[in-house]
Amino acid sequence: MKKIKLLLVDDEENFVNTLSERLKMRDVPSRVVYSGEEALEAVASDEPDVVVLDLRMPGIDGMEVLRKVRAAKPDVRIIILTGHGTDATEEEAKKLGAFHYHKKPVEIDELLGTVKKAYREKMEDAMVAATFAQAGAFEEAQQILDEDKE
Repeated sequence: MKKIKLLLVDDEENFVNTLSERLKMRDVPSRVVYSGEEALEAVASDEPDVVVLDLRMPGIDGMEVLRKVRAAKPDVRIIILTGHGTDATEEEAKKLGAFHYHKKPVEIDELLGTVKKAYREKMEDAMVAATFAQAGAFEEAQQILDEDKE
């Protein structure tokens, strides 16, 4: 099985480095960046399958990263993981296309389950679209791919 390309984004370096190590112990390596700006660069240079994204960061915050990534790379699944979440920010993130919204602290196995589910959904969507395209149903394939952009 292909390894999930996972990007972790959080300005709390100790937290995100510890999270990365805990995921690595579960056979899910990740790339770590510490700002919204670095996240956008990482997505542009080496597109991840899944991003775990903090909302509150100096400079470009998580909501803006979510907006920009969903616009530029709609098939990247984004999971919000924040210690400062509210019902309003959760609603906004979901409207912008967040795959899931977790509040800190979250159990590592719960987060890992969400990451795997996001990856599985991304792969299933790609396979369905490819199947339609292979069958010559290009419009249907494009519709499936466009659904991710919404």
